[in-house]
Amino acid sequence: MFELREGRHDVRTCVELFAGGGGLAMAVHAAGFRPLLLNEIARRACETIRANPLQPARDDELPMPWPLIEGDVRDIDFAKEVRERVDLVAGGPPCQPFSLGGSHRGDEDERDMFPQMFRAIRELRPKAVICENVRGLLRPSFAPYFDYIKRGLTLPFLTRSAGKTWEEHDNELEKAIANDDADPTERYVVTHMPVNAADYGVPQIRRRVIIVAFRADLGVDWEAFHPRQEYSYESLIHSMRADGPYWDRHDVTDEVRDRVISELPKLDLADEGVRRRLALRPWRTLRDAIVGVDENEGSPLPPVEVGDLRPKRQVGDVTGHVGWPGARTYPGHTPNLLDRPAKTVKAGVHGVPGGESVMRVDDPGYDGTGYRYMTVRETARVMTFPDHWELKGPRGEQMRQLGNAVPVKLGATFARAVAAALTEAERRR
Repeated sequence: MFELREGRHDVRTCVELFAGGGGLAMAVHAAGFRPLLLNEIARRACETIRANPLQPARDDELPMPWPLIEGDVRDIDFAKEVRERVDLVAGGPPCQPFSLGGSHRGDEDERDMFPQMFRAIRELRPKAVICENVRGLLRPSFAPYFDYIKRGLTLPFLTRSAGKTWEEHDNELEKAIANDDADPTERYVVTHMPVNAADYGVPQIRRRVIIVAFRADLGVDWEAFHPRQEYSYESLIHSMRADGPYWDRHDVTDEVRDRVISELPKLDLADEGVRRRLALRPWRTLRDAIVGVDENEGSPLPPVEVGDLRPKRQVGDVTGHVGWPGARTYPGHTPNLLDRPAKTVKAGVHGVPGGESVMRVDDPGYDGTGYRYMTVRETARVMTFPDHWELKGPRGEQMRQLGNAVPVKLGATFARAVAAALTEAERRR
């Protein structure tokens, strides 16, 4: 079957595990990959994927359902379910085992699904792999297991025998990698990159680790792999100075503008790194997301008035833009600021935890507090989800799907870089 998958093709293909609410699936599809299979176990997330048909690449084609398999990834026979050649396996294995907000049990946590990524690679033999996870995976206490993950991705065909600990398996992997005698079609070249989504145009501070692997026989030149950082904090600061271009797209009072400017840090223009980052585009802010910048250019969300909070009601005709009462701040939960990227969208037990989705508005007298909750649609924009993407379930469940997701813009940047590197490798062969 592997030989059949390697035939000539015009469109690249992908399989995605742990699809959640669809962020990475949209990203990979936007980068030109045709989905062959998506897997997700959470019922509400599956409802979301089914409610949003796969948009065709051509105008003369009709939307199609995503090729979703609902259920436990451990029950899927990938070689049976996928009958075509696979270019990319992508996924964000559940991050709770490694998250700062989780129980930190790591490899001891039954939610650790990296072994299933290894199995999918064995059964599908993709040309490339993308894994996204929380930055907590890089914490010193998890360093041995993170090294094991990378070695497992390097030699996914060297399986862990029943009864062996992961440490024993890791020793076998380390020795095999040192010998460097594995079949190149069964070995991968692996790297990882700590990233902040804001550096890639996402209006959110979201620190993650991206793991990328290419099959060794392809001879991919890592110099051809360019997920470029195109945005910077320094450029945002510069654009917010008096009469800076940031204010050209935002209708705010002089009082608001002056307050924001007064809170800006100073830039050390003698620093070469600062000068280099000033040449990049400005970080996008929460206000940018709400007003509509980049993918939502010219599509501002209607303002949420105090009267929209009690009773909770839909504001305008964009799905998920519903006012929500009860916003407050308290120690340890500072609000989101409109003129900064949003704080990390998190997935708590009941959606975004605590004050993480509270924002400070321009009017200090708003609802007697000066604060309100972000709507689901505003949060979706912060995750760079398109406005047409409808999230299913109650509000808390929708917010949880967003907190677990990969920002579409971040995922697309890496998926396009993978596609370009594969194209360059094929050109040279």
